[in-house]
Amino acid sequence: MFNRRKFIKASALSTALLAIDKKSMANVVPSAVAPTNKPIVISTWDFGVAANAAAWKVLSANGKALDAVEQGVWVPEADESNQSVGYGGLPDRDGKVTLDACIMDEAGNCGAVLALEYIVHPISVARKVMEKTPHVMLAGDGALQFALEQGFKKENLLTPASEKAWKEWLKQAKYEPVMNIENKLYDKASPQKLPGNQYNHDTIGMIALDAKGNLSGACTTSGMAYKLHGRVGDSPIIGAGLYIDNEIGGATSTGVGEEVVRNVGSFLVVELMRQGYSPEDACKEAVMRIIKKKPETAKNIQVGFLAMNKKGEYGAYAIQKGFTYAVCDAKKQDLVIKGKSYY
Repeated sequence: MFNRRKFIKASALSTALLAIDKKSMANVVPSAVAPTNKPIVISTWDFGVAANAAAWKVLSANGKALDAVEQGVWVPEADESNQSVGYGGLPDRDGKVTLDACIMDEAGNCGAVLALEYIVHPISVARKVMEKTPHVMLAGDGALQFALEQGFKKENLLTPASEKAWKEWLKQAKYEPVMNIENKLYDKASPQKLPGNQYNHDTIGMIALDAKGNLSGACTTSGMAYKLHGRVGDSPIIGAGLYIDNEIGGATSTGVGEEVVRNVGSFLVVELMRQGYSPEDACKEAVMRIIKKKPETAKNIQVGFLAMNKKGEYGAYAIQKGFTYAVCDAKKQDLVIKGKSYY
């Protein structure tokens, strides 16, 4: 039988206990929960330092992560001394410089261009695809037509240095990938004169977390040097070369894109972080899946993943030694870290 007097006493006791609990909890600092490191931007390879610096100008002024990654990768896209991205990039085996890029924001919006010629900043064309069309990807002549309609200027992307390297390659027309060529190409302190047949995978991937806690990412490349005309790797493929989930984190990749595509690499890394993996462990697991599927192939190629979670924690892992990445936050703007590797 319902006892009104007992009910009132029980309710009063519960209210008193709740008040005491709130008062005691007010003095408890949740030290076990690490504060979010924001804003922060990370990117692949040593040349990511200059790219991060441009992105940091946006982030440090409370700008959007999307603007930061776009303006960040503009730097290597326009740097003719960097033969792995954009203007001055090494051409395909027909002597044509074709560029791939994609961009993704915190809301899951994304855009990409594939095999785009004559445009210095493919990342900005990718953003226009995202914002001005109902599509995600535009390719080849269609991508160029769209870029010109949007006011982009048509320019010759084949610089004398890259043309000379291509003509040297033509003497043998032999494709021999060299791992970590991005850093070898960009080592201005001790430049290496490599034979024209030794250039291969080339990318900058960037992920930013802004002051509001929103993530965005960008990935842009001139692709494998001396590739078959029309070849597209992982870089402009959402889920392969780049993936952003604003609840979890973001990931990007570099290296031989075919193997990344086969494993939907960046999406895999983000999903592993969703399951509780740290950024580094998620990157390592994605690398191990490539190695397990094709152990003999993996011995002779490079693939690296770079990731950051919602807390601003980051990590990387690659098949081979030599993969580096750059980090920029309020503490340090020019940090370069050697990623861990399997071999």
